[in-house]
Amino acid sequence: MSKSVVIIGAGFAGLSSAAFMAKAGWKVTVVEKNSSAGGRAQQLKAAGFTYDMGPSWYWMPDVFERFFAQFGKSVADYYSLLRLSPSYRVYWNDGHTDIPADYGEFKNVFESFEKGAGEKLDKYLKEASLKYKIGMQDLVYKPGQSLTEFLDWNVIKNVFRLDVFTSIQSHVAKHFQHPRLRQLMEFPILFLGALPQNTPALYSLMNYADIVGGTWYPEAGMFSIVKAMQELAEELGVEFRFNEAAQEIIIENGKAKRLITDKAIYEADAVISGADYQFTESHLLPQQWRTYNDDYWNKKVLAPSCLLYYVGLNKKLQNVLHHSLFFDVPFDQHAGEIYAKPQWPKEPLFYLSVSSKTDDSVAPEGCENLVLLIPVASGLKDDTEELREQYFQRIIQRLEKHTGQSIADAVVFKKAFSVSDFVSEYNSYKGNAYGLANTLRQTAIFRPSCRSKKVKNLFYTGQFTVPGPGVPPSLISGEVVSKELLKLFN
Repeated sequence: MSKSVVIIGAGFAGLSSAAFMAKAGWKVTVVEKNSSAGGRAQQLKAAGFTYDMGPSWYWMPDVFERFFAQFGKSVADYYSLLRLSPSYRVYWNDGHTDIPADYGEFKNVFESFEKGAGEKLDKYLKEASLKYKIGMQDLVYKPGQSLTEFLDWNVIKNVFRLDVFTSIQSHVAKHFQHPRLRQLMEFPILFLGALPQNTPALYSLMNYADIVGGTWYPEAGMFSIVKAMQELAEELGVEFRFNEAAQEIIIENGKAKRLITDKAIYEADAVISGADYQFTESHLLPQQWRTYNDDYWNKKVLAPSCLLYYVGLNKKLQNVLHHSLFFDVPFDQHAGEIYAKPQWPKEPLFYLSVSSKTDDSVAPEGCENLVLLIPVASGLKDDTEELREQYFQRIIQRLEKHTGQSIADAVVFKKAFSVSDFVSEYNSYKGNAYGLANTLRQTAIFRPSCRSKKVKNLFYTGQFTVPGPGVPPSLISGEVVSKELLKLFN
């Protein structure tokens, strides 16, 4: 008789672990509190518009290909991809810069800001290529259970070239002098959850993913990945239970014996939680079986939350791209208001997605689909409708100024989503959007363990454990935790 596992949460990590456990011959049941799979990557359909509520950047296509290949499939079996060109646009206080997909053109952009920067970029990306190769093909697949995992010759011989003990800020500054070039190279770090000065230069691999790997769009949006992974899991025999909230994990003789939800009781040989780690420990486990206490969680550095707006316009916008970053206000000030002194930002940077520029299916004819995102600190209070409206008006005014066209009077649909919604919809600790920050002290073995230290057959996957925040790391996390669980039963 096959072993059984119950998985809490149908986000990317939960879907990944479900597929790998089913492939290994286990009976797999996924319990999800919301009405569909995806976790933070939910899809919103309203007033004829379709929105990706969470991730909207498709980077590291090789990670997705690797995932499906392990099941004898390819990405093309489920969805098509389009490389965006330009990749995205960056707005400054006095104009904008389009980021070309072509590397030669990208070098010319750097050269236009700083003489010699194109040649320096070659050197920078050569180093980043090594970090990407080792980081994304080796380090991220280690479960973080012991230092001995890193006694790997390929890692050891390149340890200093990986720049683990240098900050990304100082690493970038060593290559580029112009402040705008530094911002371009540091911006992906904002979403890893720490200030550039506190993030290892290892993460210049993100620049390689951006510049060399490219920015892609999956047909019909990021939710296409969710549907593909769910379809794959169901082909492998995984059973999904939606609109069903986990309530308690019952422990007997040091083992997770069953999961109680608001609708059923599941007996299982093992439990994998893809819910926020802190929620699982603090709300689903009796206190004596928790590995980490409240003090531990309170000391952790969280990645940001977000203030999001899903907006529908009754007209088309001129001269806008699919992805745009608004760096027209002080970068350091906003970063400090996220991490150093958490508070609602005074002058926020923000991100704009107009996926209808690439995909006609996401908006009615003649209309435009907008998602606006302001990164904010996790745990903020006073997340009121009035506050949300104030920020909306402010960033719309800036958007109108930069694009030279009216927008506010064309809004026919609007939904805001922020800190308190992350808590209620996803049981998110302090309303975080991206899990734990990837600081040096919260990387690899320093992240919460993917295996409970007190409950023998309880495992964790997702953005709080290895390897870290983001969609590709979440896919990898599901694979890593499944291998660890299978080791226990072999």
